[in-house]
Amino acid sequence: MKIGHHHIGDTNPVFIIAELSANHNGSLATAIETVRAAKRAGADCIKLQTYTADTITIDSRKSDFMIQGTIWNGKNLHDLYQEAYTPWEWHEEIMKVAAEEGLICFSSPFDPSSVVFLENLNVPAYKIASFEITDIPLIELVASKGKPVIISTGIATEEDITLALDACKRMGNHDIALLKCTSSYPAPIEEANMIMVKDLAEKFNVISGLSDHTMGSTVPIVATCFGAKIIEKHFILDRSIGGPDASFSMNEQEFTAMIKAIRDAEKAIGKVDYNLTEKQASGRNFSRSLYVVEDIKAGEIITEKNVRSIRPGFGLHPKYYKEILGKKVIEDIEKGTALKLDFILDA
Repeated sequence: MKIGHHHIGDTNPVFIIAELSANHNGSLATAIETVRAAKRAGADCIKLQTYTADTITIDSRKSDFMIQGTIWNGKNLHDLYQEAYTPWEWHEEIMKVAAEEGLICFSSPFDPSSVVFLENLNVPAYKIASFEITDIPLIELVASKGKPVIISTGIATEEDITLALDACKRMGNHDIALLKCTSSYPAPIEEANMIMVKDLAEKFNVISGLSDHTMGSTVPIVATCFGAKIIEKHFILDRSIGGPDASFSMNEQEFTAMIKAIRDAEKAIGKVDYNLTEKQASGRNFSRSLYVVEDIKAGEIITEKNVRSIRPGFGLHPKYYKEILGKKVIEDIEKGTALKLDFILDA
């Protein structure tokens, strides 16, 4: 998968997305400074959400539209989204600043009108949010644009994932990534289930990654170790500015530390290679080998008392130990001499 100038997958570095979401808190200036802060933190991408309260829901006070069981308890859906949305007239300016900073910028659309709007801005990719994975017509429309599609799986069953992938493929789009996600805000770490990152890639033959709502860096680091190639995390200038997503978003210092930890984890993972580096090979000097530990005269027998497996590693390999016991040496050997097969009769 390629988004802008970033190649994603295989041995390429993890693609790190800073999710702006509602963290502008109603201020374009804050949104722009958040983009610049994401660049300073080391993000590869800033992601927006493109909706209005009226494109994502309706203004109803019926019980179905009242939020329960989340940090937004008691709020009406329309009211929440009216507070959280990013004004569409800001998008172009935010994307311009992102480009100036060298950041990729794309968005999550939530209805056909937002797809049309984003196409006019020539976004390089699309993100399908967790709660939209069941909106097959929306996924088909997004996939039909021929750009990479990243899909969060926060509320998805295996059937939901299959239906979403099939929708993309029907449109001729096979440039798909799936993100493991826990749709709780914040998400409990014990529900992260990061082994799913590996399973998503293997089961569905796609790039996999993480859209994270847990607190801290632990889960993104574990995801990296399980093969995540995309990591998305909510990003905010300062949680004290407030807003619907502030409580589970990372500030610049935390995001910077997370990215460093991810990059260190990538280095630590390395590759499957049983060949030794020059430094590792030199370390074998400290391994065990067979040494003469008591003076032995020519014609005497090797015993457990006069030859032992000890450090360092310049002598005969210990695998020969049982084979040489009881055999005679052909010359005098001084204590502390590395044993060699040349010293042994009929070796």
